[in-house]
Amino acid sequence: MKILYYDCFSGISGDMNLGALLDLGVDDKYLIEELDKLRLDGYEIRVSRGIRKGIEGTKVDVMLQEHKHEHSHDENEDRHSHGHMSNNHNHHDQRNLKDIEGIIDCSELSSNVKELSKKMFMKVAEAEAKVHGKPLYEVHFHEVGAVDSIVDIVGAAICISYLNVDKIMSSSVELGGGFVKCAHGIIPVPAPATVEILKGIPVKLGAVPFETTTPTGAAILAVNVCEFKDNNSFTVNKIGYGIGNRDTEIPNVLRVMLVEENNLSNTNKVENVDSVFQEIVECNIDDMNPESYEYIIDKLFNEGALDVYLTPIIMKKGRPSVKISVLCKETKLEKMKEVLFRETTTFGVRSFKVNKAMLERKFIKVNTSYGEVTVKEAYYKGKKIKSKLEYEECKKIAQSMGIPISKVYDKLRNEVQD
Repeated sequence: MKILYYDCFSGISGDMNLGALLDLGVDDKYLIEELDKLRLDGYEIRVSRGIRKGIEGTKVDVMLQEHKHEHSHDENEDRHSHGHMSNNHNHHDQRNLKDIEGIIDCSELSSNVKELSKKMFMKVAEAEAKVHGKPLYEVHFHEVGAVDSIVDIVGAAICISYLNVDKIMSSSVELGGGFVKCAHGIIPVPAPATVEILKGIPVKLGAVPFETTTPTGAAILAVNVCEFKDNNSFTVNKIGYGIGNRDTEIPNVLRVMLVEENNLSNTNKVENVDSVFQEIVECNIDDMNPESYEYIIDKLFNEGALDVYLTPIIMKKGRPSVKISVLCKETKLEKMKEVLFRETTTFGVRSFKVNKAMLERKFIKVNTSYGEVTVKEAYYKGKKIKSKLEYEECKKIAQSMGIPISKVYDKLRNEVQD
């Protein structure tokens, strides 16, 4: 299982995240080409090497051409702090959530990147709206609307989609401390929006008297990370460092790693299972031609569904009906909804998050009297607990030899059992 692990010992901001993911191996030319699909003017991305406390990594700066100055951290101002910094921003920096969603929807970015980007913007927007006590779509977010923040968030979605990992994990998150000056005056660190976004997530405070985690950085973690955990047993395959703008007492870098969880039984891991969060989306159908189900199921699988199943149910007025259930990764949720709305007669769908636990699996080839066959083995706490013959191979043997498939299974089970 390929895992992206965020080590946030010095917090996270949008630009540090981009630097870290590029340092990990995302192609910077690919990132820039994809961001061009937003058709936003007035900025340039500068990718360079930087060092903080002897640790070298990649630094990403979003240069705003229209302002003739670089938007980044300095000693008196933090471009991310609560999003209310400079009074010389033009009207483009005052975009609201609808404006942002429009820019994303009108782009030629992949549906996966679009949905991920909108989820992260929604996280920041909901927090800002709550902090300011205003309705979601009535707030003009300096932070959400600024060009550099659009680049940070959509760029994060592009990089995460590019890496195509099975799971994203993170350490607890360092937030920093002290106070920072913004358009509203002096506010505490962490900023109210940052704390709001990170509710329910393990955090640390006060490693340095500055803001280390920004609302943008917090939203990237809150939307994408499925497990926050400090004590891990990993095999580290690749490491990337994203360089922050301020040189603080601790290295101002974000470390990201591509890792694999060690599956051997140990004190940190109670069960030898892969546990991931996935989505189930469902709808009830009582007025559709049954011939359509096979087509719809195939289409859902082709669009990335992990499983699709039908359940006979009785609806109101005693109507016999069918419940369509689709299991998918969170990034595929919107695509599954689209298929259900377009291809079925339903007027609504419901979705919910589920935790799926999977045993570690190995596929082995075994020589038998029928030739070489594949056996799937399952392990729990480091020990093999079950095995299964591959159906398609047993079917081919039965067809080619003209014998019942039950006889093939019986004979092979006797031959491959330990």
